Amino acid sequence: MLKQLSIRNIVLISACDIPFEDGLCVLTGETGAGKSILLDALGLALGERGDSGLLRDGEEQASVTAEFHLVPKSTTHGVLSDLGLEADDVLVIRRIIGADGKSRCFVNDQPVSVTGLKRIGETLVEVHGQHDQRGLLDMRTHLDLLDAYGRLEAQRAEVSMLYERWAEKRDALRRLRESIVESQREQDYLQHMCGELRTLAVEEGEEARLADQRATMMQSEKLADTIQDCLRELQHDVAVDAALRTAQRILTRSSQAMSVPFQQAVDALERAQLEVQEAVGHLEQIAQDSAYDPHKLESMEERLFAIKAAARKYNIAADDIPKLLHEVEDKLSTIDNQQQRIGEMESDMKTARDVYLSAAQSLSDARGAAAQRLQRALIKELGPLKMGRCRFRVVQEELGEDQWNARGTDAVRFEAATNVGQNYAPLHKIASGGELSRFMLALKVVLASLKSTPTLIFDEIDTGTGGAVADAIGARLALLSDSAQVLVVTHLPQVAARGTHHLYIEKSDSKKATNTTVTVLDVAARKEELARMLAGAEVTDEARGAASKLMEAAG
Repeated sequence: MLKQLSIRNIVLISACDIPFEDGLCVLTGETGAGKSILLDALGLALGERGDSGLLRDGEEQASVTAEFHLVPKSTTHGVLSDLGLEADDVLVIRRIIGADGKSRCFVNDQPVSVTGLKRIGETLVEVHGQHDQRGLLDMRTHLDLLDAYGRLEAQRAEVSMLYERWAEKRDALRRLRESIVESQREQDYLQHMCGELRTLAVEEGEEARLADQRATMMQSEKLADTIQDCLRELQHDVAVDAALRTAQRILTRSSQAMSVPFQQAVDALERAQLEVQEAVGHLEQIAQDSAYDPHKLESMEERLFAIKAAARKYNIAADDIPKLLHEVEDKLSTIDNQQQRIGEMESDMKTARDVYLSAAQSLSDARGAAAQRLQRALIKELGPLKMGRCRFRVVQEELGEDQWNARGTDAVRFEAATNVGQNYAPLHKIASGGELSRFMLALKVVLASLKSTPTLIFDEIDTGTGGAVADAIGARLALLSDSAQVLVVTHLPQVAARGTHHLYIEKSDSKKATNTTVTVLDVAARKEELARMLAGAEVTDEARGAASKLMEAAG
């Protein structure tokens, strides 16, 4: 709710501090007194476009400060949080404009962009005037308003949940299909690679073993000589192991054979025999393995070169070839499994879509019923506002499947025709500014029980009306003020008499400059202002009496 508006150096206003209260606040004054300047100044605080043309002549800087009181956990709190601003129950907005047209914005002394300020302002104040196209005129809000009017929040929440579930399955299926397409592009290559690697059948460490064997075989002739020389030494006329056996027999025949020293010697000789035999066996095996065989060497080299070529081809180490084969086999297995999963996921996705569509259709039917009730209620409100010929309809269109969303399968917009023979059109394109304002008032009254911005402004809603219509406008504004703060710029005493708070806007001239001031009227001053509005230039006793009756009737 707006509590205070302070204006400095805006057009005709030099300095002005205006308090506001709950309920219905009326703003009156002579034509040209500066009522529109007041609203323009408030618009600056709400993020509307500003330029140096708003500065009072001769001034270098202008400013507007607006103080709002917020209810806990309001929509404004959420926007402030999104913008990274500290939120409190008191919100002070300050906008400064320099002579160069540049502006600075502050929210509770925290700097904010004009775009951010506009987002905040849209949650604080809703303006309905001849050229305003926000609030109810924004077709993007119509679906939300219809759902709120029809008390369809629970159904819509269910539809939203089911849509998200369907969307998750649909996206998962899409990703799987994309993955399969990508996999299929390389499937032939993977199969070729798999066949090649399986045929090669490389074992871990095989390259090193082959390289060692190849090197050994290439040196086999020299190695064979070395081994033969060694064997000759071990197996000459009296073989070493035979000599060791002979020595062992001699010791065992001795009378001291059972003594510990002799036994230790016998055991040592026995071990020596075994070691010599093992050494001879190793040497003979080496000789056998390293025997030069040109065919075997060629085969070994072909195998080694094939392994090295595969490692170069796939840019990996030879020892990683078995790992690569395993990875390729896994990829091919995944492709096969993906094909099987497609059918399962398609079935799950279709089920989720059908469940969503069923709930969305039920919501659509409920919206249709709510739209009929809304149409009847609004037409009923338009009659007393001298708009009985006005027609209103809620257009409900079924969206294509590619446009279905968490809000359902419908698009909704409000349309009206204010004259006989006129085609229906969007709200912001209908009739004159005065008719549009009255239409918006009627719509606001019908939707009064719904959540709205805390402050509503109606600018010259009474244009072209009077008498019973003016009284009907005042009554509906008073009704709206039970659930929101309402500010109305009016020229009609029937509307002004309904106010609980009255601001009088006056322009005065001096030798130096023209200045606009705003005065809060007490009861006596209100009666005098109503009399002026009734009588015109000369206020008569009859006008004062009529003003008293208006205030009594309104009270």
